[in-house]
Amino acid sequence: MTPAAIELARFAAKPDLQHAIADWLSWLTGERRASPHTLAAYGSDLAQFLDFLAEHRGGVPALRDLEMLAPADFRGFLAARASAQLMRSSSARAMSVLRGFFRFLDRRGLVKNAALAAVRTPKLPKSLPRALSIAEAQDALERAPALASRAWEGKRNLAIFTLLYGGGLRIGEALGLKRREAPVKAGAITITGKGNKTRLVPVLPQVATAIADYLAACPHELLPEGPLFVGLRGKALNPRQVQGQMAKLRLLLGLDERATPHALRHSFATHLLAEGADLRAIQELLGHASLSTTQRYTAVDAARLAAVYDKAHPRAKG
Repeated sequence: MTPAAIELARFAAKPDLQHAIADWLSWLTGERRASPHTLAAYGSDLAQFLDFLAEHRGGVPALRDLEMLAPADFRGFLAARASAQLMRSSSARAMSVLRGFFRFLDRRGLVKNAALAAVRTPKLPKSLPRALSIAEAQDALERAPALASRAWEGKRNLAIFTLLYGGGLRIGEALGLKRREAPVKAGAITITGKGNKTRLVPVLPQVATAIADYLAACPHELLPEGPLFVGLRGKALNPRQVQGQMAKLRLLLGLDERATPHALRHSFATHLLAEGADLRAIQELLGHASLSTTQRYTAVDAARLAAVYDKAHPRAKG
């Protein structure tokens, strides 16, 4: 038996479907340059689906059987995976593989079936960035300037990280600031966030100092309406460059891989909450539309949220 035949033997399928699968695998290899690991994973997902169909419909499927599938068949596949306690991330990937396979069959004129479009991919829980400890955050800010190849870039990176940690800004909000908006004095700054909503964010003296130091060292002429933070050629700084600097810090300090620039914003909220700040105030500072989002970002447990409610809500005391 040839290696290809051995591979195809994994799939519970009639000859016409086996041929289509062979073409799909060849396409993934030749056109998509899929790695052996990816091929194995995709093949495994498809094989599991075909095994399910063979049992579910009482026979090994052919191409025409795939054309007759209804949304309920695909939902049954997801239900079977859930019963087997398979991870939602695994099922989401399997559904992605099936969508890709059916698109391939459709483009080749082999199977037309829109049933998958009516089936939702399992929702995945949003992974939170890891909040740094206060000591880790301080170390990150202290070490950040030395990692840059030029002194002024080091001051720029420190100014950005200090804004994220000291003001709870998103990276896009920090990099979106114009030169005329530079908070070089302690006080407050108006930030335009998601949905074009504005909020007032306090500017700590340390934040103002870091930004003033960067501006004094920056070798480029920064126009009032131009970006505050620029790269080597004086153009607007790309978020990937900031992420790259944070990756260097992670390696240097031995931090978790979830210690991203966004984790500095997460740390801002977490540390405020730990010091007894009001949850509603943190919500305003972060620019969250709902309190539930703030609760997720700050990893507040139910007991803490209930305590905040009991303390703040007028009906809680009566």
